[in-house]
Amino acid sequence: MKKVNKRLLYSLLGLILLGFYFYFQNNSIVTTEYDFSSNKIPEDFNGYKIVQLSDLHSKSFGDQQNGLIKKVDKVKPNLIVFTGDLVDSKKYNERNSLLLMEKLVQIAPVYYVTGNHEWWSGKFNVLEGKLKNAGVHVMRNTAVELNKDNGKIHLLGIDDPSKTIESFTEQSIIEEELRNTSKEIEDNKNVKILLSHRPELLSLYSNFKVDLVFSGHAHGGQFRIPFVGGLVAPDQGLFPKYTSGKHVLENTTMIVNRGLGNSIIPIRIFNRPEIVVVTLKRANT
Repeated sequence: MKKVNKRLLYSLLGLILLGFYFYFQNNSIVTTEYDFSSNKIPEDFNGYKIVQLSDLHSKSFGDQQNGLIKKVDKVKPNLIVFTGDLVDSKKYNERNSLLLMEKLVQIAPVYYVTGNHEWWSGKFNVLEGKLKNAGVHVMRNTAVELNKDNGKIHLLGIDDPSKTIESFTEQSIIEEELRNTSKEIEDNKNVKILLSHRPELLSLYSNFKVDLVFSGHAHGGQFRIPFVGGLVAPDQGLFPKYTSGKHVLENTTMIVNRGLGNSIIPIRIFNRPEIVVVTLKRANT
């Protein structure tokens, strides 16, 4: 009888520890920092900090999103970018998402592009208006010039291809979006930064001579295997190449954010929610 009680006790303790581990993996945010160096970065932008968030999927981090807001505010960013899937199409709840954006715009200018879930929800037209009312810059295949003193950089943002229901490939849709958006920029001397939800198209971004890309979508591979990487990602399948971190192809650097929330698969393993911070550095010519 005592052996049975001990087994039950150990099993219960094991379940409690496992539950705590899963809670920690899905709710404890990690901040990952990168430097991006280029001789195209103006002197006035040297040390400029960009916070990237992605794939919230309507998740909440503490009361009024304060857990996430405090971590972003601690960075003191010059700019905040959000690379899609702010909401989740399966469990649509825009309250947490809009609350986050309303607080972020009080920290720094916020620029946002869509992910697939905004379009799958069928409610993005209404959500877009609310985001704009909150002061968010919604980028729909557009380019803007960001200025700081005498320096400038270019920021491009494209829609996720899920908005199109016609029989075009996603790559061809993004290629057309990039072609049209790039026409707005004739300047090749200053840095071009692209916001695009899809990381699997790095070669296409490189073809358009983008210097720095911020992307998400892959959720870090959902379950990360130590020393191997992510297990599975949408549009990349098993053992995907682009799930996290910095990737360089020719003159294009892509940062893939592991995201904050979950969607179809409800848990993360070895894959904590992530805030990315990129500091621009002027390289010596």
